[in-house]
Amino acid sequence: MSRTSRPPAATAIVIGAGPVGLATAAHLLERGIHPTVVESGPHIASAVRSWGHIRMFSPWRYNLDAASVRLLEKTGWSSPDLDALPTGAELVGLYLEPLAEELSAYVRLGSTVEAVSRQGMDKSRTIGREGRPYLVRVSTANGAVTDIAADAVIDTSGNWNQPNPMGSAGLLAPGEVESAAYVAGPLPDVLGQDRKRFAGKHTLVVGMGHSAVNSLLNLAALAEAEPETTITWAVRSASVRRAYGGGAADALPARGALGDRLRKLVESDSVRLIRTFTVDKIVGAAGGPSAGPATVYGHTLEAEHKLDVDVIVNATGFRPQLDFLREVRLSLDPAVEAPVALAQMIDPNFHSCGTVPAHGEKELAHPDDGFYLAGSKSYGRAPTFLLATGYEQVRSIAASLAGDQAAADQVRLSLPETGVCSTDLVENQAGASLGLTTGVLHGYSADEDVQDPAEDAPATTGCCG
Repeated sequence: MSRTSRPPAATAIVIGAGPVGLATAAHLLERGIHPTVVESGPHIASAVRSWGHIRMFSPWRYNLDAASVRLLEKTGWSSPDLDALPTGAELVGLYLEPLAEELSAYVRLGSTVEAVSRQGMDKSRTIGREGRPYLVRVSTANGAVTDIAADAVIDTSGNWNQPNPMGSAGLLAPGEVESAAYVAGPLPDVLGQDRKRFAGKHTLVVGMGHSAVNSLLNLAALAEAEPETTITWAVRSASVRRAYGGGAADALPARGALGDRLRKLVESDSVRLIRTFTVDKIVGAAGGPSAGPATVYGHTLEAEHKLDVDVIVNATGFRPQLDFLREVRLSLDPAVEAPVALAQMIDPNFHSCGTVPAHGEKELAHPDDGFYLAGSKSYGRAPTFLLATGYEQVRSIAASLAGDQAAADQVRLSLPETGVCSTDLVENQAGASLGLTTGVLHGYSADEDVQDPAEDAPATTGCCG
């Protein structure tokens, strides 16, 4: 059954109630399709809340979805200043929470998707598969398990809870799991609620995206007030030019300013930078952080290293969680883990956020018709996702599910040109260990360093900042 011949969907399940998931529900409603949004967290936008203290480098105009705005404006909601830069908390409080309130009848919080399949058949069965409803198995904290049926499923659950390992070759470093108590997320609130954990301590930041940059800048600010605070920044690349970004050439000035500030901190030795660093092993104290620091063993091209650190900030990015989709017929690129048609547009070996074209339902389709990955999860391991891109994805998907394939195929995207969005495939590092590429969860300031799919490549790849 082709996309153009299938009957319009009446129901759809949306996995995840973040910005793109809520936007999906708004677009589905406009198309007359009943959405059910399933969110594992106790609140909507759990990932954004975790970095609510961070100010975004993209202004409001790139963070608002058109269908969501239309829904909100019916209630008398007024848009924030489109040129202002919101924090994550402001994105939630001024936009996502009012939107979730309007969509509350369709949102199930505290509900974890355990599996997705086709009703009455497993992945291997083909006869009678087309047009068969989807079955989504959902569990709640009290142990209840429910199966929900729908004509379509859009997985917008993101990758926030699936961090990349800090070890080499895409694998966990020995001791990484056992030393989890020493590891902070990519954007800890260093100057706020997490201050005690970092003040007067030695922190190792691993990664080279904007999460790493933000954490390094906040740690440096903390060190001015707490002089015993020390900072080490470890990257696997031989160059950190991408972390410093486009400076004045960046069309998003707030983003360019981050790199300029970090460069000065490194040049003044306020931040110790170790290039071409590979984490070999992490050994924590027997009693955990309260008993003493962890020892991080690693190496560079020139030497072996042994670092005693109190906290490790893992800013190495994310990868998609695909286990609960085992019974869905997916077509994913073997390297990027994105839909095959999309992967060639976003492969970080060749593309940056400035060179990814607009795309929609056609590029996101899978062999199981009516199932889609959207938002940052659709990009797999590629670090070039833009929040505005996710909104256009789900607009196109909703149009296709409603039977309006012409509208689904008319994809458009207007994004700022930026000096940071450049592709530098070789940066004076022939023969170096593969570096962590600069990643982007655009719209978000939570840009992550994602380990490049080509782990054995001889040089790092440039990407968006």
